[in-house]
Amino acid sequence: MTASPALTNLPTAALVRPSLTGPAGVPFSRLLRTELRKLTDTRAGKWLVTVIIAVTPVIVVITLFTSKPKSLTYSNLVDLTQTPQEFLLPALGLLAVTTEWSQRTGLVTFTLAPHRGRVLRAKAAAIGVFGLLAIAVAFVTAAIGNLLGEALRHGNGSWAFGFSGFRDLIVVQLGTLAEGFAFGMLLLISSAAIITYYVLPTITAFAVNAIPSLKSDKSWFDLISAQSPLYNHEMTGTAWLQWLVSFTIWVLVPGTFGVLRVLRSEIKSS
Repeated sequence: MTASPALTNLPTAALVRPSLTGPAGVPFSRLLRTELRKLTDTRAGKWLVTVIIAVTPVIVVITLFTSKPKSLTYSNLVDLTQTPQEFLLPALGLLAVTTEWSQRTGLVTFTLAPHRGRVLRAKAAAIGVFGLLAIAVAFVTAAIGNLLGEALRHGNGSWAFGFSGFRDLIVVQLGTLAEGFAFGMLLLISSAAIITYYVLPTITAFAVNAIPSLKSDKSWFDLISAQSPLYNHEMTGTAWLQWLVSFTIWVLVPGTFGVLRVLRSEIKSS
């Protein structure tokens, strides 16, 4: 029996391991659009996205009618919108990964796009795009609130914020989003990832504060403490180094092991 001329003319890589290259002609932009759509495909994802976007103007409206006029500044309004987003955005990063396993969609996803590394990059880009969108909503809503506060309640109306304010807020929000994404890849189960993400850092912070010898140096390994200067926009060289070390412990290390787990774990349909 002789080999077909069509087969003998194929490149060796296509005959040996075609799944590593993924389907030809599928651009990254299409994967990104798919992952953006999948953020709201599930009921949990849809409600989470809705709450993240809706809670920001609600916080600003409540602040307009409950705060003293002198405290109605752009900086204060932006800082207030940060709290609910910082709490909710990581859950979106978690679900972007874990729903592939909990909803049993991973088999379809990695069959249509076998190169798992490209899929992970698309997921990271998708949650990054949404994170920046949520931050932009916070900036714009706070600006509208500052105008309304000055007009309706004769508020302070100060616009002082500066480059460091925008930079610090973006670092905090995208950092927490990345941490959620890292825990999602590492655990691959929604409930376990959510509990671990929200409970473990808090337990660590309490434990560190209970040990006098560690309390003074906690910013080197406690990300919550390392982020405190970001909230006050008082980052120094040492503070940035402490944040980087803590970020490595809580995001880069679990994220690295999470990537390896996603790339190597078996995908099941049931």
